[in-house]
Amino acid sequence: MSKALNATTPVFPISHLPSFELPSSRPPLSITILPKLLSFRQNKKAEKFIAEAASDGAQLVVFPEAFIAGYPRGYRFGIGVGVHNEAGRDCFRRYHASAIVVPGPEVDKLAEIARKYKVYLVMGAMEKDGYTLYCTALFFSSEGRFLGKHRKVMPTSLERCIWGFGDGSTIPVYDTPLGKLGAAICWENRMPLYRTSLYGKGIELYCAPTADGSKEWQSSMMHIAIEGGCFVLSACQFCLRKDFPDHADYLFTDWYPDQHQEAIVSQGGSVIISPLGKILAGPNFESEGLITADLDLGDVARAKLYFDVVGHYSRPEIFNLTVNETPKKPVTFVSKSVKAEDDSEPQDK
Repeated sequence: MSKALNATTPVFPISHLPSFELPSSRPPLSITILPKLLSFRQNKKAEKFIAEAASDGAQLVVFPEAFIAGYPRGYRFGIGVGVHNEAGRDCFRRYHASAIVVPGPEVDKLAEIARKYKVYLVMGAMEKDGYTLYCTALFFSSEGRFLGKHRKVMPTSLERCIWGFGDGSTIPVYDTPLGKLGAAICWENRMPLYRTSLYGKGIELYCAPTADGSKEWQSSMMHIAIEGGCFVLSACQFCLRKDFPDHADYLFTDWYPDQHQEAIVSQGGSVIISPLGKILAGPNFESEGLITADLDLGDVARAKLYFDVVGHYSRPEIFNLTVNETPKKPVTFVSKSVKAEDDSEPQDK
């Protein structure tokens, strides 16, 4: 017997939040989008929206890309070819200070929030490892356990100047009571081989936290739902100009001539799509808020009848993907132990 969820579309100030209700045996999902750039941590705000989602019966809450520490939209960090800029360096210093260590106290707090509201949680965050930043998705269980993380493997355009590159060791798909849960961040979703690696792990609840509010993004999400035979839960930031600190180096004015504080600089567009290609909620390009949908997990099997991209519709004797999941470390320390001389062996006289 297939399981179903009910749909509502409440609107909350400050966030785009798709919420999915799964039956008691197959928990629900929520996608949340909040603005505010470079604000410190954001755990209090995260809890506010998780509480609102949980009160609507959500069992999975998905936040957008870089919710913790913020997505630096419009920032240039003083970067140009052959140019080094003291103001840009200081901007990066402040951005680095807002990022979190994983695991660490902020991760512990998020785990506690997940436990308190009994939700599975996927949180977009800026992670710092030494002085390198990674755009990361964090996964938590409803029991308050930190399940692990996914680091974005390919930052887009100028992101590559300020973020590091994740390796194959953090491409997880977790087998949860809700279904098999994983994530691809922003334009990773345009990488066919990355998507195939998630399909190969049996992903059913495909989370796509993003900063891309374009209409073209919706086409990508639709294609992935049909290609992967999975539910796609895409959370995109909805931000106004006033949500960002004033900075003379911003590029907003290049794109939006109306420079008033209420101008939209990130359009949102959170959406929930079924494995059969049906839009269940969204996209909302008009405001911050919460969107909800009914999820029938039986749709995964229904979709796979005709197309299973890594099953009966694959041709492994022709096409084959190998994924290297070995952690890649720039420095490896090996301690060499000196073997003691064996007195039992004959010695030269």
